Amino acid sequence: MKLLQTMEACNDTDSRRQSGPVMTTLLPQQIAPVDTQQRTLTDAYLLERIDALQAYFLDLRVTVDALLAAQLPAAAGKAYPYGRCEEITRELYALLSTRLRQPETPIEQVLRGFMAQGGIVRSIWGVLREQYFQNALQFGGLYVDVANDTVDVNKPPVEILPLAASGMTAVRDLAHFRRTAESYWGATIYANHLLPSLAPLLPMVSVSPGRLQAGLQSACDYMIALMCLDSFEQAEAWLRDGPALPDEEAAKLLADTPADLRPWTAQGLNESIIACRRARIAHCAADAQWRQARVLDYLRSLRGPSVAG
Repeated sequence: MKLLQTMEACNDTDSRRQSGPVMTTLLPQQIAPVDTQQRTLTDAYLLERIDALQAYFLDLRVTVDALLAAQLPAAAGKAYPYGRCEEITRELYALLSTRLRQPETPIEQVLRGFMAQGGIVRSIWGVLREQYFQNALQFGGLYVDVANDTVDVNKPPVEILPLAASGMTAVRDLAHFRRTAESYWGATIYANHLLPSLAPLLPMVSVSPGRLQAGLQSACDYMIALMCLDSFEQAEAWLRDGPALPDEEAAKLLADTPADLRPWTAQGLNESIIACRRARIAHCAADAQWRQARVLDYLRSLRGPSVAG
């Protein structure tokens, strides 16, 4: 599961610059449609080079693994690379982006040519086979999982498939997210009545005993943008109808929350709903500075009350 690093649009390498019909704007890390152009470019540049692509990404994984294995602690008590799909994908994608600015190897030159003709190269996030959250890369009509060994460490590190055959789909709505979190994390999802000012963007609290710490969801670029897409209507509905966090769990979460982010009254539910309505009236969904401020508040909430001020 990808936790938000910034609120900027996805810094992908999607190089479509051609003139023509206006394309639908994609959410950060949203899977791009594979249209006729992308199928044609994938056929021309990539399909006959799958083995070379596989070898190239495996080589990048060696570089990434050398860096991350020394930095990251065990996840859920298991050694690297277990549980590090997001970190590996992000680091490899950054390395790839750097390499493709000045391509040196034959496969880098092929990828650069693919991009120059309008081929899509971007990081994507969604639900894989309706089972779990997934980070991957999209190259036109190809799905590339560069962290394929992070759940089952005996699997090959890299998997390349036609995107249509991968089983990866975008998260459709909060209900889709909740179902996936419940099955993948063993989580129970509650309404965020505890940090009302963050509720328009982060309307859920997940509790997954023994697996993940209780926390706000979902602080990833795609889900933040999805909440903004309908001006927080989905968020408000969940805050109104979703279950409240049990008192014991709520007390734990609030104890680690800066005082200014806690509810001002005993009516956290009402405060959260009001936050959505005020944000909607003020057109905050289109206000990048407002979103960035909320993200900074979220990051501050993770550091605890000692840094409030």
